[in-house]
Formats: sequence, C-alpha cells, structure tokens
Amino acid sequence: MDKAIYQISTLNALALGYTRKVVSIEDLLAHGDTGLGTFENLDGEMIVLDGHCYRASDNGAVTEPPLTMGVPFASVAVLKGISEFEIGELDSVSALKDFLNLKIEEDFGLNSMHIVRIDGFFAKVDARSENGLRTQHVELKELLGKYQKAFTFENLRGSLVCLYYPDYMEGINAAGWHFHFISEDKTRGGHVFDVALKSGVARLDKISKLEMQLPREAAFDTYSLTKASQKDIKQVEQGKG
Repeated sequence: MDKAIYQISTLNALALGYTRKVVSIEDLLAHGDTGLGTFENLDGEMIVLDGHCYRASDNGAVTEPPLTMGVPFASVAVLKGISEFEIGELDSVSALKDFLNLKIEEDFGLNSMHIVRIDGFFAKVDARSENGLRTQHVELKELLGKYQKAFTFENLRGSLVCLYYPDYMEGINAAGWHFHFISEDKTRGGHVFDVALKSGVARLDKISKLEMQLPREAAFDTYSLTKASQKDIKQVEQGKG
C-alpha cells in the first residue's frame, strides 16, 4: 500500500480564519510520527517528531501539549527515511530549498509530495510563532501581522521537519517547501523563515497519496475557499511582517 500524508483541513481554510478544532492531537498522531501544523485558535506552531507533538509558543519556547488539544490544520506521515544523505554547509533557506529540489528532481519527484527530516548543527535559525487568538473568520495574514513574534536561535543542534507539496496543490497546502524547527533538547522551535546549516543528515520519503480530513461542522461550509489570496499565503509563509 502506498504511504500517505494525512492532512487536516486545507491551507486556504486556515488562511481565511478557520482555526477551530477538527481533530485532537491524539487522533493526528494515529496517522503519522513526523509533520507540522498549528493548534486550535492558532495557538502556536506544531512540530511532530518521533511520534510526539510539540508546541512552540510566541517566544520560541517548546512544550508538549495535552493529547486532547485541538488541531485545525496539520500534515503528518510515517517517516521511513527511504533516501538518506548528508548535507554540507548551506547559508540560507533558499540554498536549502535549491539543494532539496535537486534531490527530488533526481527521482523525478517534482509532482509528488515529500517529507524530510534533517538532523544537524545550525549556525542560525530565524523563526516565528504565536499564541492562541480566540477569533474566527479573521484572515491568517491579519492575525499573524499583529500577533506573531520572530526570534533567532544560534549555534545549536536540532531538527528540521520539511514538507514539500507540488505547485498544482497550492491552496490545499503551501506550494513548495515548508519548514519547522525544534532543538535537540526539545526546548526551542518554530516556523522557519531562514536557516544557516553547518552540517546535517537528511532522511527523505517520496509520497504519492494524500488522505485529507475536512472539518465536519457546518461552519466550514460558510467559507469561500477559492477567495483565499495565494499572495498573502506566500507572505505569511516566507515573511516576518
């Protein structure tokens, strides 16, 4: 059976302000041991690693939340690490994306999904997170523009969880690469804007199946998902402002 990425809701729904609980963390972890996402009411950035779910708060501090906590948007998979390779020094997130793109092109994988874990030593990680905002139908760009906080980690070991969705899946998830970081001691982390990697080891799986759990409540059907701005989504994904 083909491996699947298990996704909760869509990025367009999150971008338009659908931040209600769709499943619990416990339900999410039944479908994968590696991934990323966020929490109900946009309450921090999610990093799933080794079957544990971690929450990065708005100061970059990481905790392991209760399994009953709600998840409005996330993607997880069981990471096998079919392809494993070393990564040398890379001085930016753009350089990392270029390197990973070459790796998936080698396997003719640009139209497939990929999940990657990179364990290594990082000279710098520029990241962000946010705390819970109890509001609905307020667009993600507006919320993060007001409430997200950026921070920088330097000279530490940790892991990047990396997800790749092809361009034609834009709106279902973020097209291209999406990175979340957690330190080796599980005390610091967040959504990654930029990164400088000294050295690391990557484990990569190519995935050709997507399983999606949409929200079940009627409120989900009040959102006009095609009106989500892809320009705004890219700004949220890539920019600090």
